[in-house]
Amino acid sequence: MKKLLLILVSIAFFLTSKTNAQVSVNVNLGTPPVWAPADRVETQYYYLPDIDAYYDIPQRKYIYISNNTWVRSNTLPARHRNYNLKSGRVVYITDYRGNSPYIYHKKHKTKYYHPGNHKSNGKGKGHGKKNHYKK
Repeated sequence: MKKLLLILVSIAFFLTSKTNAQVSVNVNLGTPPVWAPADRVETQYYYLPDIDAYYDIPQRKYIYISNNTWVRSNTLPARHRNYNLKSGRVVYITDYRGNSPYIYHKKHKTKYYHPGNHKSNGKGKGHGKKNHYKK
């Protein structure tokens, strides 16, 4: 009888410890900026092909090349200060997690960046041939 009671208590203990060991993971990669497309896609980075830069959503930083070095900044560089983010194209980088989305820059630039051609690529918003700089 003691053995049966011990077995039942052991089984009950095992079952409760197993259910408590389950962990719920909810990945929230950050709040998209106001200029981002309305459709929410879980991603850490946007690629902005019109200006050849990235945006890190959780860090709220732009990532771009300056003097042959990748720079993270709260603002776009002076050369893009009049760029209209609300009308520009946004590409979701969904196939990369880490701190350096630019390791695939050559691939992203080849696939999405076409100076003077701002047609939609189906991965974000596109607005035809248009000047995306504020007048």
